[in-house]
Amino acid sequence: MGMKKAEKKEKANSLRSELANVSTVILSTFQGITVEQDTQLRRAVEKAGGHYEVVKNTLAERAGAGTPIEPLLKNLAGTNSIAYTMTDPVALAKVLTKVAKDVPAFQFRAGWVEGRVISIQEIQQLAQLPSKEELISKIMFLLNAPAQRLATAMAAVPRNLAVVTSEAVKANKFSSGGAEPAPAAKTE
Repeated sequence: MGMKKAEKKEKANSLRSELANVSTVILSTFQGITVEQDTQLRRAVEKAGGHYEVVKNTLAERAGAGTPIEPLLKNLAGTNSIAYTMTDPVALAKVLTKVAKDVPAFQFRAGWVEGRVISIQEIQQLAQLPSKEELISKIMFLLNAPAQRLATAMAAVPRNLAVVTSEAVKANKFSSGGAEPAPAAKTE
């Protein structure tokens, strides 16, 4: 049994409010996916911080109207699903690319990332990038490395001085026994 007109309008408005704040939307087809595969897909997308929905084309077009992703959701045909996130686009692309490799029936149609429509190839390229967390950890390592080297070098100075002094004491370099006294200055 289909949705009533009021339910459709409410669903379109709810989806529109979510889509108005997203950073990434990936449009795909799902025809031929089993229920088990669909459940796994939904869980993987949710784990990556996203949402996945199977949408009717007219509902998707109404929900996209007036949002930045409107060009992506215009004139849809066939069976479509959308995955979207408000956080990391790379994480979502990685999850969906893995699903597309494992489930041939799941295919990308197009995507929208940070204000522009992207192609299927660009979605796959996006999936190959390091995630936001990986990039932050690499930057933190690069920022921290010079400070660690400086601290190591500064700690080495007193340690090296102590080692040299200790070796000099062992070799009797500081005893006055064998050294000649310095000549005294002449006074008239």
